[in-house]
Amino acid sequence: MFHSDKDLQCRNIITKAVCGKGRKFSNATHTITLPNKPSNILGSWAINHSFEAEKVGDVIEVIGTYDLDLWYSYANNTKTAVATETISYAEQIPLSYLDHNCVKTNLVINATAEGPTCTDAKISSGGNSVIVEVEKEYVVEVIGETKVCVVICNDSCDDDEKGFLLEEEDIDSSDTEDLDPSFIIDDLE
Repeated sequence: MFHSDKDLQCRNIITKAVCGKGRKFSNATHTITLPNKPSNILGSWAINHSFEAEKVGDVIEVIGTYDLDLWYSYANNTKTAVATETISYAEQIPLSYLDHNCVKTNLVINATAEGPTCTDAKISSGGNSVIVEVEKEYVVEVIGETKVCVVICNDSCDDDEKGFLLEEEDIDSSDTEDLDPSFIIDDLE
C-alpha cells in the first residue's frame, strides 16, 4: 500500500544511542626496585586491574591501577621471591567518532579490549631493579540521549498487508533452523 507525501508525517523519538567511540593502544615501562639483587626473572604478571572512565571534553579519561607481580631468583639462583608493586595511571582516549547532537552524553560504557599485559621483564644494567614493559588497549563507547525521526502515515496501516507484520504462523521453522543465534554483526563500518 503506497501513500502520498501528504499522508506522511514525522515523529521524533527520544532514545539512548552510542554517540561516541574511541580506541587506544598504549605501552608503559616501569622500574621495580627489589630488596635482593636478582639473578633471573622467572615471570611477570599484571593483575588486579581496575579503572573508571569519564567523558572530559571530547576525550575519555581513564584512571586506574594494577599490580605488577615479579617472580625472580636471587643469591645465585638459590632462592626465589615475588615482589609486588601497584601502578597508578591516567590515560586519555581520543574519540574517533562523537555526535555533538546527542544530549546528556555523560554515560561512558567502556571495556578493555586487552587488559594490562607484561610483554617483557629484564634486569637493569645496575642489577638491583627490573624494567617491566606493559601494554594495554581500551575500547570505549559514549552513550547519550538522541532524537530519531521516523516517518508515520496518517491513514490507518493495513496490518493484514502481507509482509508488513509477520504472524507466528507466517514463519516456517525450517526457515530458521540453519540460523546461528550467536552470530551478531558488531559494527557495520
